[in-house]
Amino acid sequence: MSIAKENAAMAAMEFIETGMTLGLGSGSTAEIFIDMLGERVAGGMKIQGVPTSQRTADCAVEAGVPLIEPDKITKIDVTIDGADEVDPLFNLIKGGGACLLREKIIAQASDRMVVIVDDSKMVETLGAFPLPIEVDPFGLSLTADQIYAALKQTGCEEAQTVLRQAKDGSGPLVTDGGNWILDSKCKVIPNPADTALALSQIPGVMEHGLFIDLADVIVIGEADHAKVMELSRE
Repeated sequence: MSIAKENAAMAAMEFIETGMTLGLGSGSTAEIFIDMLGERVAGGMKIQGVPTSQRTADCAVEAGVPLIEPDKITKIDVTIDGADEVDPLFNLIKGGGACLLREKIIAQASDRMVVIVDDSKMVETLGAFPLPIEVDPFGLSLTADQIYAALKQTGCEEAQTVLRQAKDGSGPLVTDGGNWILDSKCKVIPNPADTALALSQIPGVMEHGLFIDLADVIVIGEADHAKVMELSRE
């Protein structure tokens, strides 16, 4: 277990209070947080979690964290999730774990999004990490052409896009929602909000991994502590 990730997860616990409904993110740092949350639940904390992936749900069950279906709630107090890249304006790239659609649904519905990362995820400009785009398999080549055009029109340095494959070599990776993932190697995304808007207007795009104006707090784990940064939206 990475000490930096553990420190980030531990610091995120400060945002959790008994009685809350929590969005439970996906990824290795989020799973460390879920394990810690399970210890608090065992100690008497009353919370319920909404998982953003089947893997997250399995992790929560194993940790003893009570879960609730998203259709049975009216409010999510806080979502705790990781990220693949974070820029100085708290824009994110997410989706390395292929859970971006459900992660964004939960983040959008939350009063607050707390992102937990190690310092390697902090960047000046998004784009070195390939941008995941969840697409309907129907008309894939048509959608990919429109994605390429949208990326180039919004100033991305590159727009090479590849279909993500399942780790077992059985073919394209299939998300929990039954979609496929295109990974776009942009190198530099100079205008994340413009790119996000352009991608959202493509019919075959179910969701993209640019999370704009969603993160409220970034917790950066380091070797001996965690740094907490909060964004003022005033």
